[in-house]
Amino acid sequence: MAQRVHRPREDAEFDFILGMSGLPVLAYFVGTWPKAIEPCRAMDLVVGGVADEYAGRLTVVRADITRCPAATGRYGVTGAPSCVLLKEGEAVAHGEGPMTAPALRAFLDDRL
Repeated sequence: MAQRVHRPREDAEFDFILGMSGLPVLAYFVGTWPKAIEPCRAMDLVVGGVADEYAGRLTVVRADITRCPAATGRYGVTGAPSCVLLKEGEAVAHGEGPMTAPALRAFLDDRL
């Protein structure tokens, strides 16, 4: 069974997942510094639910900013939580800050 939210441990693994996905990718960036922990935990629940709903239409990758610094810089992520929608490796949309499930669905539906 496929993993619903991939959690790469480093940039190379992030890039591998991106390269293996034949679907658009929701790259969800999280931080581990004190002010980012609670909003990122809240987004974990939202993103997990959306990953279930969009299974087969979207690959979801949860990337820790400190473990994936190259991906963080490549996609212009400046805060956590942040979402970047990627199609064929190119960023097509950015969303920064916590989102509700309806807001995240709207973010995706407008672009998928």
